[in-house]
Amino acid sequence: MLFVILIGGGIGYAFGGFPGFLIGAIAGVGLVRWAKWKIQKRLRAVQSGFMESVFAVMGAVCKADGVVTDDEIRVAEGLFEKFRLNAEQRQTAKAAFNRGKSDDFDLDAALAEFMRVSGGQSGLLQMFLQVQVAAVAADGEVHPAEHEMLVRVARGLGLSEQQVEQLEALLRGGAASGGGPSREKQLEDAYKVLGVSSDVSDDELKRAYRKLMSENHPDKLAGRGMPESMREMAEEKTQEISHAYDLIKSAREQGATNA
Repeated sequence: MLFVILIGGGIGYAFGGFPGFLIGAIAGVGLVRWAKWKIQKRLRAVQSGFMESVFAVMGAVCKADGVVTDDEIRVAEGLFEKFRLNAEQRQTAKAAFNRGKSDDFDLDAALAEFMRVSGGQSGLLQMFLQVQVAAVAADGEVHPAEHEMLVRVARGLGLSEQQVEQLEALLRGGAASGGGPSREKQLEDAYKVLGVSSDVSDDELKRAYRKLMSENHPDKLAGRGMPESMREMAEEKTQEISHAYDLIKSAREQGATNA
């Protein structure tokens, strides 16, 4: 801010001496305030569009197998709690969910509108997709029809099927903390979470890990328009990315020791 004020003052001084300096400095203050207002207005628009689009698309995704079950409705309502929505926001989310599961819902148009509002920012798009994956995977399994719908959503957001599989693997990793998949399956999923093959070098593995951690940092996502109520989910994702990286490192170190 100070830099802009000084620049404005300097330009004013060049044309009108000290009075010009004052006018230029005042103009600089006005410019900074206008820029902040524009940024805040855009963030509010992204945050509002994010939450409404999330639940509308969720309604369509949950109906992918032909019917929205009571379990899926409970999952959606559970997200109201997780995202700490107030009464008004819950009503908006419910209306969006019901709109999304209706037969005449235009999924492609809804995804295109969110792409426009979000500016196509990768971190926000992946977080949007993560919520959809979490909704259909709440029963511990993603059915083929649901997977295909998730792929359709991903492509509508300019993302790939691999990124859907990354998120599915990430959620399996979170569930695995209580037991379940074998260590071999957990390791396979860990590589999927980081988006790399099992034969990458240690340096390539570290670069992939750092890139994902940077892209998914909660503060960075919040600054780009992610609602603050979704910070917990963003933090959980970075924890799972770290867990996947640690699991792979541990397996590689153990393999080197036994070699």
